[in-house]
Amino acid sequence: MKATQKDFPAAAAAIARTLAIAFFCGPDEAGASAAAARLAAMLPEPGERVELSGAELRADPVRLGDEVRSNSLFGGARHLLVRANGDEAHDAVQILCELIDTGEARGASPVLITATAATDKARTAKLLAPRADALVAMFYPPDLRTIAAEVQRMSGAAGIKLGEDLAERIARAAGLDVRLAQSEVTKLALYLDATPMAPRQADADALDAIGARTEEDGVAPLVNAVLSAETGRLAAELRRLHDVSLNPVTVVLALERRAVQLVQLSARLGRGGRIAELLEAEQRARRIPWRDRRDLEVQLRRWNAAALERLVERLAALHRTLLTNSQSAELMLVQELVMIARFAGQRR
Repeated sequence: MKATQKDFPAAAAAIARTLAIAFFCGPDEAGASAAAARLAAMLPEPGERVELSGAELRADPVRLGDEVRSNSLFGGARHLLVRANGDEAHDAVQILCELIDTGEARGASPVLITATAATDKARTAKLLAPRADALVAMFYPPDLRTIAAEVQRMSGAAGIKLGEDLAERIARAAGLDVRLAQSEVTKLALYLDATPMAPRQADADALDAIGARTEEDGVAPLVNAVLSAETGRLAAELRRLHDVSLNPVTVVLALERRAVQLVQLSARLGRGGRIAELLEAEQRARRIPWRDRRDLEVQLRRWNAAALERLVERLAALHRTLLTNSQSAELMLVQELVMIARFAGQRR
């Protein structure tokens, strides 16, 4: 079965009880990851979650079949979450499909695969799409309205009554990343003491309250210090990264979003375009907030299209590395941020 982000909820509901393998792909990595979590919650018995990387399965393709047939540590249900890059898990999935078809792995633990840099044209997707027990879901970068609607759905599930204007505000603050938006909704529910059984109305004051509490934990100052090559601020921001235990993956996600935004602005700017005029037009169209304008102007002057393309690739590689190296993630992140800032400092 194949689905897009538009029909994913209906497809997920239809296949949740009989699912063997799901493959989440597309350029919207955040949306794909959120959909995997949503489908996991819809499984009849999600049980224990076992995580594997695509690199592990590429090195040992037989392992996936072994894992889905293994029992939970406490004998209960479980499901597998695989974080892969492209078609890393293809051979492992092919072996698992053969085991299912011969009855050796029928009814085993469901497998959810999120595949960075893969599409529904990938070999793994083509292998799974015709199967009745599999789901291939493709996710494209969402727009504000789509994420705002998802924020309202999350809020309703958490017991929060939320208007469209506040949902859009949360969506913008999260940079259209549904994972960060879910985090904001969770914090808001805790602040309001809201539950599905005891709903609470949210207002702007409540959002301001949780925003004030978490403002110093935000990653925007660090992102701007790195991409603007503000080395004087960078040391302090890196200390704050450690002191407040900022999640390294969250930092990279924020950097990736800003890098993609710069790529889009650079494309609109073209050769010989005037940066100030472009940003003025973008601000009037409400595509960028006024508070970001100065930083965007500095960064557009430092990063040309070719350099931005390499930056996006490098950040994607860093993201994948951090996901599989949690113990040394902060050190690896700091080293990479310093290198990026130094590179940006050499550009004028």
